Parts: sequence; structure tokens; C-alpha cells
Amino acid sequence: MNMYDIIYKKREGETLSREELQYFVEGYTGGSIPDYQAAALLMAIFFRGLDPKETFLLTDAMRHSGDVIDLSAVHGVKVDKHSTGGVGDKTTLVVGPIAAACGVPVAKMSGRGLGFTGGTVDKMEAIPGFRTDLPREEFLAQVNQIGLAVIGQTAKIAPADKKLYALRDVTATVDNIGLITASIMSKKLASGGDAIVLDVKCGKGAFMETEDEAILLGQSMVDIGTADGKKTIALITDMNQPLGRAVGNSIEVMEAIQTLQGEGPEDITELSLTLAGYMIYAGDKATTPEKGRELAEEALSSGRALHKFEQFVKAQGGDPGITKEPKRLIGEAGTTELRTKQTGIITGIQARNIGMASQHAGAGRETKEDPIDPTAGILLHQKVGDQVEKGDLLAVVYGASEEKRVKAVEEAEVAYTFGTKAPEKRPIVIKVLV
Repeated sequence: MNMYDIIYKKREGETLSREELQYFVEGYTGGSIPDYQAAALLMAIFFRGLDPKETFLLTDAMRHSGDVIDLSAVHGVKVDKHSTGGVGDKTTLVVGPIAAACGVPVAKMSGRGLGFTGGTVDKMEAIPGFRTDLPREEFLAQVNQIGLAVIGQTAKIAPADKKLYALRDVTATVDNIGLITASIMSKKLASGGDAIVLDVKCGKGAFMETEDEAILLGQSMVDIGTADGKKTIALITDMNQPLGRAVGNSIEVMEAIQTLQGEGPEDITELSLTLAGYMIYAGDKATTPEKGRELAEEALSSGRALHKFEQFVKAQGGDPGITKEPKRLIGEAGTTELRTKQTGIITGIQARNIGMASQHAGAGRETKEDPIDPTAGILLHQKVGDQVEKGDLLAVVYGASEEKRVKAVEEAEVAYTFGTKAPEKRPIVIKVLV
């Protein structure tokens, strides 16, 4: 077996076998297959595609390229939740405590952010003292004790994905459904959960811009999870404007706390309750997603979810007192205002521009080595459909650097479009795939 034959076979549109895909993944991860041959195969896959069986086999080979986590020591049905990424998406900080408060164990490994804003790990580390590097035994013990733990994903989880994604990123082969599916699901399957709830973002602020693309990706991932024997559900959700009002790290934690207190923005509250409802259902704590939603609503309204968040923060070394004084998270961060220069109704807010504004303020990274300013971000005071008068406050940019804040305001300003008629309100959950 050799790479020339594998590349030629896929170039001609033929189906690759388990052995051929394993040979490729193991060889490239181990360094025996050079970049130029791996890039050639990726381009052949990009144009010829992967059928469902090939996608599963590639995912499986990538999953076994590193550690596969054993969560059998954790009691109950472990439910993992994954988002394909969006601007202002802090749902893990809300749905994790809600699901755990309803008896669903959540043992989650999350990544750091690259680009617009920090990832879940960056947000959690904005809490003073919070640790995301728990040893395996401590991680498992915490899930058994309080039902929730979130740690950073190690380099040993699906290392093939990290290496292949870096190559895809520089060879214009990222946006292929089979390759995206294998990238996401190899990490999810290696993480050891019994069930997976996927939040597939759709819109101009998401990787999948159209509903059709999002559905194709969602169904592909559901099929892979199901074929592996895991209950897998995908929600196609709207990302045509930022989720919630806060985009950053500390300020997203603040908004998550506000949501757990029952006072969060309508969209983040609705999405969190729906996702949590499906997690509760997938975790066998409810007979239907609707009953799961009812349990989620009760956990939120009773304060049990907020208490679970406090337990979670304390268990990982953070200060649970931030729920009483969340503004401590941004301290003495400087602020720069963005005010509207016209009167009208906001007809659109480009999530990508807001995400870039947050990054320019210091909340995101351009390379994985870049430091972030946890206090940096942007808080939206108006959303799509709101009527504004000239001079009204649109948003406030936070951060330590005034120069960066000014640059962020310039980026955020071009995100807004105005008109005389409010656009039709889009549902936050567009479709559910099972």
C-alpha cells in the first residue's frame, strides 16, 4: 500500500477502504507521509467527496490516532454538547449547570479559541482561580460528586485532527462536509460521552452560512454518532446576529450568570433551555425533549442551576462569589462607546464584524500563542429590530488598551444596517435532526 495509489484512487472517484484511510491517518500523524501527499489526497477528497461509510471510517481512524477517554467510572448516561462555533456563544456555561442540576452527568473537554473570541476554556479561566487542567482522576471524581466538570482538551485527543486541520487551513480544503464531520466527531467520539447534542450554527456569523449547508453537516454528524452507537441529536440554530448581548470572555461569563439568575437575554435563554432539554432527554432523565425542557425550566427558575454553577466553579478552584458580584470580572477595564449616527430600525448586525471587533479589543487570538485580555469584549445595547435615534448607544467596547478599543469600535460600526421596517423575527432553533 502506498500514498500514490490512494491519491490516484480517490482522484478517480473510487471509494477508499478502512485500511487505506487508516494507513493515511497513521502515516501522516506519525510523520512518514509528507505534507504534499496529504494535501493532494485532501484536495481529491474535497472535489470527489466522501460517502457515508468513508466518512465514518476516516472519523474512526482519526479518533484512534490518540487517547480515547474512558468515562465508565462516571455514573449515569454521560451527555456531551458541542457547538460548531458562533459569536457570543456562551451556552456551555449555562446548559452544563442546568443539565447537571437535572441529574445528567456532564464531563466536558473544551478548547481554546482562535479568531473572533476565546473558547469555553478561555471564558472559564476569566474567573479568578479557575483551573481547567484537572488530572484525570480528579476530573472523573468531580463529575461523580457534582455532575459537572469542564477541562481543556489535551493534545493527545485526536492528534490527527490538529495536524490535518492545519494543513486543510492552508490548502483551501476546510469547507468539505465529510472532512468537517470527521474533524468534529473524531474529537467527540474520543471524549467518551454516551450521547451527543450538537448545536450547528447557521447564518452569516457561522461557518455554515446557509440552512441547507448546516442541515447537511448536522445530518452527517448525527449519522456518524448513531453509527457508533451513541444517541446523537443536532439542532440547527440561527447565527445571523450575535447570540445574546455579550461577546468576549469575562463579559460572556457575566451574561451566563445573568442567564442562570433568570435575567438573561431572550435568545440565549431560549437556546440554552432547548439545548438543555435535549441533553436531559438524551441522558434518559426525561421521556421526551419537551419534558426535558420542562425540567430545564424548573432547574433555572428554582435557582438549582445557579447553585450548580457555583458548586462547579468552587470545585475547580474558582471564586463562586462572582455570582453575587459578577462585575468584579471586568474590574477597572476601560470602555469606549459606539453611538449611532442615524435614526432608524436596526435591520442587521453582522456577527462576523462584531466578532472581529471583540478580537481587536483583545478578546481573541490570531495565533494560538497570542495572549488574550479577559476583560476585553463588546456589549451590545441594541439588537436587530430595535428602533434607535441618532446618538443612541449601540454598544460598549471593553478592554485594557484604548488603542485597541478604538480599532474595535471602527470594526463594530460597519456591522450595523438600518432601515424603516423591522425584519421578520427568525426562530433561534431552525430544525432538529435525530
